[in-house]
Amino acid sequence: MATDPTLVRQDPLPEAGAPEDVPPGRSTWAVLRPLIMRLHFYAGICIAPFLTVTALTGLLYVFTPQLEQWAYAHELHVPAATTSAPLSAQIDTAKAALPDRELSAVRPAPTATDTTQVIFAPDAGRSDSYHRTVFVDPHTGEVRGNLETYGDGQSLPLRTWVDNLHRGLHLGDAGRVYSELAASWLWVVVLGGLALWIGRRRRERRARLLLAPEFRPAGRKRVLSWHGAVGIWAAIGLLFLSATGLTWSLFAGENVTALRAALSWETPEVTTDVPPAPAAGPSGDVGVDRVHQVALGQGLNGPVEITPPDGPGSAYTVMQVQRHWPTQQDQIAVDPANGNVTGIVRFADYPLTAKLSRWGIDAHMGILFGWVNQVLLASLALGLLSMIFWGYRMWWLRRPTRGFGRLPERGAWRRIPGRVLAPIIVGGAFIAYFVPLLGASLLFFLIVDIVLGLRARRITGA
Repeated sequence: MATDPTLVRQDPLPEAGAPEDVPPGRSTWAVLRPLIMRLHFYAGICIAPFLTVTALTGLLYVFTPQLEQWAYAHELHVPAATTSAPLSAQIDTAKAALPDRELSAVRPAPTATDTTQVIFAPDAGRSDSYHRTVFVDPHTGEVRGNLETYGDGQSLPLRTWVDNLHRGLHLGDAGRVYSELAASWLWVVVLGGLALWIGRRRRERRARLLLAPEFRPAGRKRVLSWHGAVGIWAAIGLLFLSATGLTWSLFAGENVTALRAALSWETPEVTTDVPPAPAAGPSGDVGVDRVHQVALGQGLNGPVEITPPDGPGSAYTVMQVQRHWPTQQDQIAVDPANGNVTGIVRFADYPLTAKLSRWGIDAHMGILFGWVNQVLLASLALGLLSMIFWGYRMWWLRRPTRGFGRLPERGAWRRIPGRVLAPIIVGGAFIAYFVPLLGASLLFFLIVDIVLGLRARRITGA
């Protein structure tokens, strides 16, 4: 029976000794490759479990919009009709259902088969991101139910549960460490893998197989070809998920927010200040029905959210909440005393960075391009899971007759010229500061590497 040559290689294990001197004229890539290989190995082996959980929970989250429509059809949808109750009457009905709650906002039914969502302050002990929403039939005024909703997207309990599972395993801030580790290392693993795979194909002069896996021969070589080829196809998407995922992270997310503020990359908001009414004059309110009509007259069609004034000197705000393509996020401010528009911010006038931020978040959540977005995210999740499996499989095939697979070569950093190593160290320190969990885990890997090296020397010396 033929034996896979990758399982019986007799080359000495590099763990036991120090690296040899660098041959003169060796290329920068030649001296960097062993270091990238070792980093890719450690990150792949140690971070892969976090990436696996992230991919599995993300795959589940991708399809929550459809699950939400099915699970909460009674609250979200009503039979079509030609007549509707005034929006103010619908709000009064919702207030009667929750008399002790403060009104936060209202989302009028965007179509004849949708309910109006009247949004109230959260339950006691819940953060401001949570709300209590009453769903009202716009035609009959019937209350169809009330549910806890979450975030700007008004996520219902099912999607909120899956979202919290994906983000933090329902463990609060402590659980968010897992997803931040995954997002922090994903881009490192992807870029390192790309460099190794492209370099390998160039060295073998097999560029035509860069994007296509091999079907023969069996064994580690075939597994590597699938791992590398799928990685090439998925690279851009995975880098995108890593970057956008870090914006939600616990530690790096704060740095991202601070950077956006420093560079004025924040999303613009309409000014809600209005001149106070004269002391001797009337201080009435034109009402939410008039405000809604004013918003329609300004072109704010589709789903909108109307927020009442915070108090004297504050305006109503109306904002479009349609986040599919093309994105509709126009917002206006309306004076409650006379119905005049006091401020307008159009999404078309957003700075490019604010638009990219909006599109990036929505694409990460799978809502920007509808089902096409969902299919792409599901493909990325399945591709990542496959690459993780193939990575562990290669490690297993690399093993000797007993135990685990061999580790890549140690001491590679000592072969790198100072002029190359110095910028790497400076750049790594900057990245570690900006992405703290990446720096902390990298330090842990270095400590493990040192311990393994000392152990190998002791065994060899014995």
